[in-house]
Amino acid sequence: MPLLWQAELLCVSRASLYYRPRPAQEQEIAIKHRLDELYTKHPFLGSRKIVRMLTGEGFSVGRHTIRRYRQEMGLETLFPRPNLSKHTDNPEHRVFPYLLRGLVIDRPNQVWGVDITYIRLVGGWMYLVAFLDWHSRFVVAWELSDTLEMDFVIACSSVALKGAVPQIVNSDQGSHFTSPRFTEPILEAGAKISMDGRGRYVDNIFTERLWRSIKYEEVYLSEYETPRDARQGLSRYLSFYNEERLHQALGYRTPAQVYNESVCFKEEEDSLNIDPKLS
Repeated sequence: MPLLWQAELLCVSRASLYYRPRPAQEQEIAIKHRLDELYTKHPFLGSRKIVRMLTGEGFSVGRHTIRRYRQEMGLETLFPRPNLSKHTDNPEHRVFPYLLRGLVIDRPNQVWGVDITYIRLVGGWMYLVAFLDWHSRFVVAWELSDTLEMDFVIACSSVALKGAVPQIVNSDQGSHFTSPRFTEPILEAGAKISMDGRGRYVDNIFTERLWRSIKYEEVYLSEYETPRDARQGLSRYLSFYNEERLHQALGYRTPAQVYNESVCFKEEEDSLNIDPKLS
């Protein structure tokens, strides 16, 4: 069948059938890796300051390029922006209110945070999404992808909800998390959705701390050559993080201990609450 017919049947541009993605240039990879380091350490830095810092380090890059790279990496300067939480570029993408202000988080599966971060490879990068139980700091589910397409976020959400359903899922207002493909299964499962204010770093602080731990204790100490290397390295580290890494805030216990102990206690408590009509 001629390519013209194939393009018409698929409703795509014929030019896209000839496109072959080009590998990223070394300069772009180096700048994006450095941007990731700067954002992890100083998430409040704007593009002007970043350009000056990179210029001082020998990079030749303009502000518009930095803005484009940050958009591609999913990095947003963190500072409060008034009234933007009421707006979304896509009318199908609903923005939910922030539900955690003043909330005491004292049990597992009460609040999960979900976010996406950039994971660098020697010759490129990937993206990591994870669901974190805020009470225990337990990583409920995670997934890697070499693109920011929706599928890996949906796959991670599906795995997380198979294990448990939280009371609230908190995220930022990124297009992945406002998409009906993400929000509808969570609402149907019985959970509520909470969203940070635009640029509000402190609204998702536990997940941001997880990213710092992953990068300083694993990613920046490793040289992932391939996506497989990244997946194996992160799998080892997140297993260590959940099962072996002691947290001072948890009384020097592991996230798995706190998560499992609390869940078992809740199940035992529920089993003792016998309906009076049945007694």
